[in-house]
Amino acid sequence: MQAVNSILVPTDFSEGSKRALAYAMRLADAFGASLHVIHVLEESFALAGYLELYAPGDYMGAVEQQARVELDAELTADQKSRYAASLVVRTGSSANEILAYLGEHREIDLVVMATAGRGGVARFMMGSVTDRVVRAAPCPVVTFHPRDHAETEAGDRAA
Repeated sequence: MQAVNSILVPTDFSEGSKRALAYAMRLADAFGASLHVIHVLEESFALAGYLELYAPGDYMGAVEQQARVELDAELTADQKSRYAASLVVRTGSSANEILAYLGEHREIDLVVMATAGRGGVARFMMGSVTDRVVRAAPCPVVTFHPRDHAETEAGDRAA
């Protein structure tokens, strides 16, 4: 079995992503691994064009700054230190940016991500980010449905 020294956790700040991060921290504790936490700001061509023409001031800069604040709040100072955490905000297509980050950081041994996200027509049209990462990642990807995992955690706490 390959050692797990570094774990990537993509987050969209949803409850499912928060559960994935909590799970990744438990894995990091078990393996003594570091964490990389990435948030991708989706920028479609249509949105970028709209913002360029109609958004006041540095709208994307403000959005990125807010994302950095939210990302920073995902871990306590103690957790950032304990896991030698790298917190990253990128802009682009979520799956593409996650895969690019994995390509740039070959030391990452594992990705942990929730399966919940886009649904319905958006998933059909654009594809699931998780599906795309699972198919193209150069390392194993642990996925779980966040509701199922939450029920397991609640059962663990009750026992």
